[in-house]
Amino acid sequence: MFGPTRRDFFGGLLLLAAGAGGSRSVSGRSATDGLPDLTPFLTPYKYDKLILEKSGVAGSFDEKSVDCPFVFSADGRFYMTYVGFDGIGYQTGLAVSDDLIAWQRVGLILGRDASDPITRYNLALMCILRDDALESTARLQKVEGRYLGVWHAYPNPGYEAGPAVIGLAWSDDLRHWKRTDPILRPEDGAEWERGGLYKPYLVKAGDTYYLYYNAKNNVERGWIEQTGVATSRDLKTWTRYAGNPIVKAGPPDSWDARFASDPAVLRYKKWWALYYYGLAANGRARDLLALGESPYHFTKVPEIIIDVGPPGSIDEDYAHKPSVISHQGVLYHFYCAVGGKWPNDVRGISVARSRPWQHR
Repeated sequence: MFGPTRRDFFGGLLLLAAGAGGSRSVSGRSATDGLPDLTPFLTPYKYDKLILEKSGVAGSFDEKSVDCPFVFSADGRFYMTYVGFDGIGYQTGLAVSDDLIAWQRVGLILGRDASDPITRYNLALMCILRDDALESTARLQKVEGRYLGVWHAYPNPGYEAGPAVIGLAWSDDLRHWKRTDPILRPEDGAEWERGGLYKPYLVKAGDTYYLYYNAKNNVERGWIEQTGVATSRDLKTWTRYAGNPIVKAGPPDSWDARFASDPAVLRYKKWWALYYYGLAANGRARDLLALGESPYHFTKVPEIIIDVGPPGSIDEDYAHKPSVISHQGVLYHFYCAVGGKWPNDVRGISVARSRPWQHR
C-alpha cells in the first residue's frame, strides 16, 4: 500500500551484501590537513551491552524496539528521550538515570494523535535545546522559561514511512509537551530533500537558532540522505542555508556513500562538531564526525567514530544515530545498536566512552 521504508532499504542492502558473500571492505577517506587533534571527540571504548531495549510489553509504545537516543541532564539527573516502535509507528518516551548506564523508563511523553493527519501514526521528539559544549553534561537551556524541543513525524504507518515534516514543541516539565505546526516541509525545500525530512537537531549561537536535519531525495528506491541546516532568530521564520546540503553523501566506496544522516552538533573551542552516521554501499551504518570552524562548513574526519561490531554482537549491523555528552571528564557517545538477521533484528540503545570501562 505504501512505498518502501528506511528499514526496508537497510534490510535490502544487508541481504544483498549477504548474498554476495558478506560485507565487502569499505574504504575510508584520506587524511585531511587542518583538522585538530581528534582525541577530545573520540569514544573508542564500547560498553558492548544494550542499556535500553524494547519493553516487550504488549500494547506499549516501545513494545517492538527503541531507537534514536537523546541524552541530557536536568534537575541533577540524567535523562534520555527515545522513540519506541509498537508495530504501527514511532512515539516518544523518557528514561532517567543517575550513572548513564542503569536506566529506568518514565513513560510515554509525546504520543500520536489519531485525529491529526500529521501525527496520527508517528511523533518523534528528537532533540531538546541544551548546552552544546562538548565537555558539558548537556544541561537543558530554557527559552522564556520553558524547554524547547524539535520533532518530526512520518505521515504513514510503518517504520519511517512517507515524507516526514519537522516542528517545535514546548514543555514546562519534560513530561508534557505542546507541539507547534510544522516549520519545515519537504515540498518547500530543494531537490535533495523533497523525499522527506529526518532527524532535526537544534543549536543556539548568539541570537540565531541553527536547525540541522537530514533528508532524502525523492527517489522511491535507493535514495540518498544528506544533511543541511536552516536558521531563525524568532523560531517562526526559518531560512534554509543556500549551500545545503552541508554534509553530503560520499563516493561509492566511502562509509557514507548512501546516507550522511542524523546530525548531533556540539562545540569545542573554535570547532563545530557534527556527529552523524553514514550508510555504506554494503548496508553497514556507522557513526562518523565532521568538523568545521563555522556552523555551515564542515570537513569529514577520516576515522570511524563508532564502528559496527563483530558477528553476533549487539551492533553487528548498525552502530548509528549519535547522542554525545560529558560526565566527570569522560565523553559518552550513545547510539542505536542493531544486530541479528533482518527483519528479526534486535534494535536497542548502547553507549561508548572515552575511558575504558572498569566493571561491566
